[in-house]
Amino acid sequence: MTVEDLLIASKEELPEAAVALQPSDLPQLIALLSEKNDNIRYQAFLALQYRSRSLDDVYPYWERFRSKLTSDNSYQRSIGLMLIAENVRWDTQGRMEATIDAFLECLNDEKPITVRQCIQSLPIIHRYQPRLDETITARLTAIDLMKIRETMRKPILMDALQVLAAIRKEHPSETMDRFFTDALTGGILDAKSKKQIQALL
Repeated sequence: MTVEDLLIASKEELPEAAVALQPSDLPQLIALLSEKNDNIRYQAFLALQYRSRSLDDVYPYWERFRSKLTSDNSYQRSIGLMLIAENVRWDTQGRMEATIDAFLECLNDEKPITVRQCIQSLPIIHRYQPRLDETITARLTAIDLMKIRETMRKPILMDALQVLAAIRKEHPSETMDRFFTDALTGGILDAKSKKQIQALL
């Protein structure tokens, strides 16, 4: 399996193909994350994401992913977020603790999709580094939804509530409970969404 083979692999073939690569192929894949061609860049990203779930040899590129968090390009910020999250499972050097503030700064991103990708990555961090739960809770409950485009407020709030519901099982807090109360009594969520959140609690 070569990088060239991987780039034309089907969606079904990609997970196995990503694991079959040689470690010496990784620098080329990392470089392709900056490729202007959307299809190539996305295939390289998916391959690194799949590989990170099984092997720890993408973890050494952590600082490359971290640098993407402040990129002018929103796609690069999203790539950085998601590849950092996938590699938290291999983080024995405390890199996530040093990265969490920059990571959570993406909760204020100008692009709502990047905000969502940030929030949707947090369950992995909670799973592998629960000591960061307090920091995550503080930043999630401080999100100013009124600064977000109206059509995106509900999905972002739902994402945040789902993460907080998972954290609440192990680390409940008054701040979190107030956030839930405000969400369930406010006007952003519809009745169906409120029932979904109540079921999680």
